[in-house]
Amino acid sequence: MSAQTSPDLADPTTATVTTAPASPLRRLFSSSAGRNLGLVVALLIIVIVGAMTAPGTFTTFDNALVILRQASIIGVISIGMTFVIISGGIDLSVGAVTALASVAASLAVVQDLADSIHWTLMILIALLIGLGAGLINGVVVAYGRVAAFMATLAMLVGARGVAEILADNRTLVISDRDFVRALNVDILGVDILIWIFALVAVAGWLLLNRTTFGRRTVAIGGNREAARLAGIKVKRHTVWLYALSGLTAGIAAVMILGRTTAGTSTHGTLWELDAIAAVVVGGTLLIGGRGTITGTVFGVLIFATLSNVFVQNNLSSSVQAVAKGVIIVIAVLLQQRFAARDTRSS
Repeated sequence: MSAQTSPDLADPTTATVTTAPASPLRRLFSSSAGRNLGLVVALLIIVIVGAMTAPGTFTTFDNALVILRQASIIGVISIGMTFVIISGGIDLSVGAVTALASVAASLAVVQDLADSIHWTLMILIALLIGLGAGLINGVVVAYGRVAAFMATLAMLVGARGVAEILADNRTLVISDRDFVRALNVDILGVDILIWIFALVAVAGWLLLNRTTFGRRTVAIGGNREAARLAGIKVKRHTVWLYALSGLTAGIAAVMILGRTTAGTSTHGTLWELDAIAAVVVGGTLLIGGRGTITGTVFGVLIFATLSNVFVQNNLSSSVQAVAKGVIIVIAVLLQQRFAARDTRSS
């Protein structure tokens, strides 16, 4: 007579450990929608503080446009930075590349050619310079196997130096009135720089969420080796990611040329840090593998609105810098907490 095992007695060698399901609230705030909701709440708190401390000026429609205009250029750069950081990289050169592109587009020889051809030639030059610098970064990182931090740091120093040489340490004034008018026009009462930011953000969202390019970017950031084994050409994709970041720097150069009507090697100073801060606050992991364009847009708006509140209340730039630093530290700490929680639950 054979022995039968009771169905109520589990084999200890095959027993599994089960964890208690996460609460709905925890699942919400661990999701992308929940993190974006947190950013909305943070932005609303800053808006409420601004409305309470400067009710006569902060709550006007004109001031809202000022905030969006101030956010637009850094916002465009931050969109490109989001893709790079999601892939597990970093780009410290975007500010210097913006300066180089602005100087190249405002050189006398370029402006003379633009006078004889069309003012859009200056825009094309700026975009090509940004794209070219990004391609160099990508090739050095992907095929030269240089750490992204060091490769883009070298580009930061080199691009800024080339910009100084080309400009001869002078400010190059844009003389083409058509170019200036085109980049200072209002569409439906809204500055064209804001429209450019909106279009770049929408294009970035579509590229990240609705294309294989975006899915491959996330896969590379999550596990580079697994992405390679899955058939993704990681090196080639990395080159295009840095090219995209350089292209957004070129767009930013066009925008700053329109706002200031001048190209100079001092444009874009520390913009790379502002962009990285906005991306991190927006919920993109510095280690890669997760991030959203929506979160980045909210991160840019949070910093722009915060700066506007400080200006409205006549607070010093030093206080602004301290507040930004605190926000960045809190964002990173929250990232680490959610990342650790996701690891335990997986």
